[in-house]
Amino acid sequence: MTKPPASEQSDPHPEAVQPAGGQAASEVTSSAAADVDRTVVARPGVDAAVNLSKSSGGEADLGRPSPARAAPPLTPLPSRAEEDRPHRARFLAFLRLLGGWAVLGVLAYVMWTPGEWQNSLLLWVALVILADEFGGWFGYLGLLLGGLGYFSPSVPPAQWLVILPLVGGALMALLLVKHSGGVLVLPFAGLLFAGTLLAVARFGPKFDPTLRLPSNDTFLRSALIAMLAGLVFSLVRQLIGLWLLRRGQQSGRVDVPT
Repeated sequence: MTKPPASEQSDPHPEAVQPAGGQAASEVTSSAAADVDRTVVARPGVDAAVNLSKSSGGEADLGRPSPARAAPPLTPLPSRAEEDRPHRARFLAFLRLLGGWAVLGVLAYVMWTPGEWQNSLLLWVALVILADEFGGWFGYLGLLLGGLGYFSPSVPPAQWLVILPLVGGALMALLLVKHSGGVLVLPFAGLLFAGTLLAVARFGPKFDPTLRLPSNDTFLRSALIAMLAGLVFSLVRQLIGLWLLRRGQQSGRVDVPT
């Protein structure tokens, strides 16, 4: 009798009889799974991606808005006075030029026309100091105009030959001292002018007996009165200018917005 075929016994070690292809597929699957695990592990958590900043207490500032920046300060609009300041400056400069040339024109007319030497001396000294208030070079031009009488058709007085160099030198010294400062130097300028004339009147005849004009009372009176009048005008003009400047500074501080 024929024996039935033996029943297949289960292999206790299936791995040993597993074909080579299946083993390679298993290794590939295991390697892919390991790669996935490594990718998941290497990926940062959500909290780490969001939590970019830490508070001082160590708590995460999740969802907190960034601090608002301070708005830049607004530039105040120029006031009416500031807008008119350039126009006012140009207008004052025009008035200064106009006044200076007008004074020089009057002085040129006085020096050109004949007249008494007392009046010419008085007007020359006063107008030179007055012209200097409109600009320094106006005063020096006025000094030069003192010799304009020698080019006029009429012969200047004989005393003018002494007056021109003597008073012209004293006036030059007065203008130089006057230009070196403000209100405080005006007394020194006046003392220098008067001291020069008084010194020549006192000691001039000792060196030149014919030099008697500087000691003439009319000469000294005309020169000193004209000098005082010119310096008083300069003093008042400078004090008014300082007062206006201080007032403008105070009003400017008040207009500034806080």
